[in-house]
This record gives sequence, structure tokens and C-alpha cells, in this order.
Amino acid sequence: MTEQRTSSPAMVAAAHPSRWKILGFLGVAQLMLILDVTVVAIALPHIQADLSLSRAALTWTVSAYTLAFGGLMLLGGRLADILGARRVVLTGLALFTAASLTAGFSSSAEFLLAGRVGQGVGAAMMSPAALSLVVSLFVGDERNRALGVWSALGGGGAALGVLVGGLLTGGPGWEWVFWVNVPIGLVILVSLARMLPGTFPTVDNRRLDILGAALVTGSSATLIYAFVGAGDTGWMTARTGALVLASAIGFAVFVAWQRTTRVPLMDVRLLARRPVATGTFLIFVATALMVAVFFLGTFYFQHGLGYGPMRAGLLFLPVAVATMAGAQLTGRALAKVGVRTLAVSGLVLAAAGMAVPALRLEVGYALTGIVIAAAGTGALFVVASATALGQVAPNEAGIASGIVSTSHEFGASIGASVISSVAAVSIAGSTAAGFTRGFGVAAVAAAVAALVVFVLTPNPEPTGPAGVEPS
Repeated sequence: MTEQRTSSPAMVAAAHPSRWKILGFLGVAQLMLILDVTVVAIALPHIQADLSLSRAALTWTVSAYTLAFGGLMLLGGRLADILGARRVVLTGLALFTAASLTAGFSSSAEFLLAGRVGQGVGAAMMSPAALSLVVSLFVGDERNRALGVWSALGGGGAALGVLVGGLLTGGPGWEWVFWVNVPIGLVILVSLARMLPGTFPTVDNRRLDILGAALVTGSSATLIYAFVGAGDTGWMTARTGALVLASAIGFAVFVAWQRTTRVPLMDVRLLARRPVATGTFLIFVATALMVAVFFLGTFYFQHGLGYGPMRAGLLFLPVAVATMAGAQLTGRALAKVGVRTLAVSGLVLAAAGMAVPALRLEVGYALTGIVIAAAGTGALFVVASATALGQVAPNEAGIASGIVSTSHEFGASIGASVISSVAAVSIAGSTAAGFTRGFGVAAVAAAVAALVVFVLTPNPEPTGPAGVEPS
């Protein structure tokens, strides 16, 4: 069933006089959401000690946020279409801010995970709605520039999260990795409430696909549970295999449901478009690799080398710079270089960087390799966003951005859960072998992804203003 869509002022507000200022506030809000994927990474050893967390609970401290964020992202994009992006952005930001306050007061694993889930729900509402506003407020070359800024914030924000987390954990304490969101969130909330243009729904049918959201979130949770448990029970056990199979069945049912329900959570036909499918895959891979390396890096610097959180966090400053530099340089090259060339180059660079500490695990080599890998993943974020979103119509922006952002958060969840199990012995502090194995697995994954992109993306030359092939 095709829905009738109405016109939204945001769709025609390309000349809004405050559009760049709005982008600034939305960008900072998005930066907070991305920071919270990795800001806790540097604090994990201290949170573990204070709250007596197991390795599984430690992993879920990262994955609970990204799972809720990613699992409800499509619902957030749908809500933006139904209720208007402005209303959803403000509501999601308020919820995220309140949940951040709650997480900082945690006294147990259960309390902490509840706060992280609340943060994820708020982020799932705000992020796709905010990106929908960005896509709607800008057109042509300005849209490409705005998406470049947005992508740079997303890629660099993850690296900056580890830096900020180290400074806060080594200073006032790990609670402040959550509490710092509160004053910033309130300022942005008040400012956006005054500046954002009014928006109307872009669809007439206001039904929500709750079953679809439950299927995709439950299937993802099952897969993460399988990967986290594999570190203790083994990757080739019947338990792990059964959970992975159950997850696959759940995803298959989700796709079938989306194709038959009258009001689907997402239009799966979008994934049949080559640009959207390619961009979604790249976002997933880039985020999984990035989070895996940050997870390994923070535990290697603190557990393996005995560094304090502030020193470990400062080591990620060049990582943040490299990520944003890779994103900015790639944004400028999109109009001149083909998507396949940039994507494969980014993945090869990431694989080469991760191979360095896999072959020689010393602090200088580890940091150099992580910086090289960060430049590659930073490039991937820009290529992925421009590929997936550069050609969508304004009335598809909410769902398309929800798909891309969902893939981003699922990539973070999978990356954290897999690397936690691969490096389990090192996270427990008994040997450094897990770190070496973890970097090696990440390097191989990046190399395989580069081969997949090279084979499946037949776009060696730029074909449009953003270097993105039309669907």
C-alpha cells in the first residue's frame, strides 16, 4: 500500500536563514549521542571495579545503549515522518538528557543498564529526526557540505569520546561521563526549541509497526547475546550456533513482515537500491571496526600497560584528529573520485592500520596502527552517508536516515560483542594474547570488506555531484 505524503515546511526551507546555526546545534547533539557509544569505554575498568561487573555486564554497558539506539532507530525515523521531525528531536533529546542523569547515579549493573537503555531510546528518537532535518534544510552542494560536517562529527565523535572519557574518569570520576550530557543537553534543548522551524507530518497513515520494531530489536539482542557468550562457551558450540540461527530466523521474519504489513516500519525496497545498500553496509563495517579498536585500545593501554584513564584518553587525541581529517579529505574528494575507489581505499587503510599492533603489540606500534586505521574509518563514514542519503527524496529522508543510523548502531553493538569475546582473556587481565588476536580479527574483517565492496560496487568513476551513482 502506498501512503499519501503531505508537504512539510522543512522540505522547502532550504533558504532558512538559520540553517547553518541549526546544523551546529543538531551536530553537537548528535556528537553527544555518538560520544556515548565510546565515552564509557575508557571508564569501563573503573565502572567494573566500583560496581563489580562481570565481563558480560561490561560488554552490555556498551551494547545495551547501541542496541536500544539501533533497534528503535527505524521506529524513530517513522515517528519523525508521523509526528514531524521537530517534535521528535526535542522529545528524544529530553529523554536522553534525563537518562544520562540517571546512569550517573548507578549503584548496580541493573541500574546502569537501565540508564543506558533509556539513553538509547532517546537517541533512537533524536538521531534520525535530526538527520532528516539536515537533509531537508539543505539542497544541492550545500547538502553535500552539510552531510560532510555531519559525518565528520559522527566519525570523530567516537574517537573524542574516548579522550573525553579519560579526562572525566581521571578527573571528577566515571559518573561524569554521563552527567556531562545534562547541562549540554539542556542548553541545546532550549536553543533548538526556539530555532527549529515548525514541521508537519510527511505521511497520512499514523500507524506504528511495533511488531517490526520488536522483531529487529529482539533478533539483534539474540545475536549480541550469542557473541558475548561465545567468549566463555566457545564459538563453535551448539549454544552459540542455536542463538545465531534463532537471530537469523528473526531477521528473516522481520523482512517478510515488512513486505506484507500495510504500514511497514521501513520500506525494504530501499535496500534494493544499490546506493542505499552499499552505504548501509559501509556504515555497519566502519562502526564495527572503529568500536572494536577503541575497545581493544582502552583495555590495552590501561590493563596491558597500566596507564591511568587520563593518560590513556590523551593517547586517543591523534586518533580523533586522524578520524576527522580522513572524513574531511574524503568529503572534498567525493566529487572527483568514484565511490568504490574511496570505499576500498578506506577499508584497505583500516586493515593496514589494525595489522600493525596485530603483528607487533607495543605502545608505539599500537598507537600508530590505531591512528592509521582511524583515518580509514573516518573516510568510510563520509562515503557511506553520501552514498546512502545523497540521492533520496525529501519525503524518504526520515526512513532512509533511520536505516543508515540503525546500521551504525548495530555495527557498534556487534563490534563490541565480538571483540569482547575474541579478547576475553586479555580483558580479564591474564595475558596480552587476546589483544593481538583482536587486532588481527579486525584487520582480516576490514580486508574482507574491502574485497566485497570492490566486487559488488561497479562504480569506478564519479557519476554525479557527490560522486554517487544514481539508483
